[in-house]
Amino acid sequence: MSVPIGVSVHRHLTDTERLDWLRLIRSQNVGPRTFRALIHHYGDARAALAALPALARRGGASAPGRICTREEALREIAAAKSLGVAFTALGEPDYPQRLMMIDDAPPLIAVRGKLAVLARPTVAIVGARNASAAGIKFAERLARELGEAGLIVASGLARGIDAAAHRGSLATGTVAAIAGGHASIYPPEHAGLADAIAADGVVLSEMPLAHEPRARDFPRRNRLISGLAAGVVVIEAAQRSGSLITARMALEQGREVFAVPGSPLDPRCEGSNNLLKQGATPVTEAADVVAVLRPIFEEPPHLSAREPERPMAPSDASEPPSHDARSRITALLGPTPVGIDDLIRLSGSPPAIVRGVLLELELAGRLERHGGGLVSLI
Repeated sequence: MSVPIGVSVHRHLTDTERLDWLRLIRSQNVGPRTFRALIHHYGDARAALAALPALARRGGASAPGRICTREEALREIAAAKSLGVAFTALGEPDYPQRLMMIDDAPPLIAVRGKLAVLARPTVAIVGARNASAAGIKFAERLARELGEAGLIVASGLARGIDAAAHRGSLATGTVAAIAGGHASIYPPEHAGLADAIAADGVVLSEMPLAHEPRARDFPRRNRLISGLAAGVVVIEAAQRSGSLITARMALEQGREVFAVPGSPLDPRCEGSNNLLKQGATPVTEAADVVAVLRPIFEEPPHLSAREPERPMAPSDASEPPSHDARSRITALLGPTPVGIDDLIRLSGSPPAIVRGVLLELELAGRLERHGGGLVSLI
């Protein structure tokens, strides 16, 4: 495992730095990967904020994207504090170590509850929203037994299996990764469950405090569920379900995937049964999970000893790519994802120039970043 480029590990941000980080990640067209690229390119969030309008203009934007103001960020921090929510930054001691290692770890997470829970061994349980009575009963029992075995259970606060997993592990500690903001719990009827989780566990979000979740926010939330854990247990998942997205993300993140066998006559089990055919570990009791994960937890995640790349000096970062270089690099891009290393090789441009052009395009809303260092035009 390696540390994300441009991130200092085990340091505390100052209040001013935290404010700048919040402004940057809340600005238009800045996602987790872009945030890291900007920090690497400019050295800190304040310099990156100052560069955003020019970058977007050079990327072809007709107007600069919206930049989160200092006043907006201060209001969000004050509102979060009133709800008992704190912002923890990537690289700080309270930030979950396993989550830190994923390719698109959120720069800031808004957390409510007992932060010490985030440092404990964690397993995720996900499954159908319209779960069967048997599935809900098994999820509660499995979560309770995993908690008694010393594991924290993570899930997504959704109806069905997620809620059952949280209820089963309330007494031992559970983590809910939510798709909306802390002031907009979804589904609304789980607001009380979220309060109960925060009493001995953690409710976690990367979204603005009042953000109401949209359909595309749930897959984004799913990567946090798998990223927090060493393994993901799937209980009752139909084909093309969100739980299978979580399982796929778990595999991409190097996590273990487990599945509970279900009736071949129940369409809610079709996806989870297919996971078993593809090599997922079958689960009929907590011991099945503990046996696989215990050796992993005995060797906790550690940060790579390699030195992070040196951020560009401000004088270098302010040098925009030439028109010819920008045209050459942009011409190599299309709707099919391509590796950044390939762009560097094929364009004949220095890495800093290629990354600069990609930042310009992304901040203009023209580029999408994918996992594995792949990018494509929108």
